Amino acid sequence: MGIAEIKKHLSKFRIGIAGAGGLGSNCAVALARSGIGTLVIADFDIVEELNLNRQYYFYEQVGMMKTDAIRDNIKHVNPGILVITHQKKLDRTNISEIFAGCNIIIEAFDNAGMKEMLIETVQTKMPGIPLIVGSGMAGWGKTNDLICRKIDETLYVCGDETSEVSDNLPPLAPRVGIVANMEANVTIEILMNIK
Repeated sequence: MGIAEIKKHLSKFRIGIAGAGGLGSNCAVALARSGIGTLVIADFDIVEELNLNRQYYFYEQVGMMKTDAIRDNIKHVNPGILVITHQKKLDRTNISEIFAGCNIIIEAFDNAGMKEMLIETVQTKMPGIPLIVGSGMAGWGKTNDLICRKIDETLYVCGDETSEVSDNLPPLAPRVGIVANMEANVTIEILMNIK
């Protein structure tokens, strides 16, 4: 199967991304480059200068809503993709509405409580929808520790599952980018197995 056929197949799908920071922005661009048809991206934050060390934004976008900035960046990569954005904080009451119709949901939060809430909500209110989460990508090096693990039929975890962000172990572009691309890769693997 050639790249044109792969993109044609992937263009049929709708992917939800919960968060547009380091994981979400980089994963969204990887999926856009691969030919995903529709991205639904939810985030309530603005681009800050401190984000530029690992997030897919540019200096002139500082101060913009992340959802607006990532939509603009995706349009430069793949103008044919439909990008639907929601500038709101996700919670148990709005997740199933925002991501309705999505074939897969990708978790891209930097808060453990939000990750847990999203997993519980998707598994109870949207059973059967695959959810890909990131866990453990702080610091540098230890590339071989970054893996993707299938937890059950609908839950996948990408990262080393141990390295937590701290003052001495900040999130940096290489490991964050690797995990974001792992999330995109698992998404494509799942979709390519759908006839």
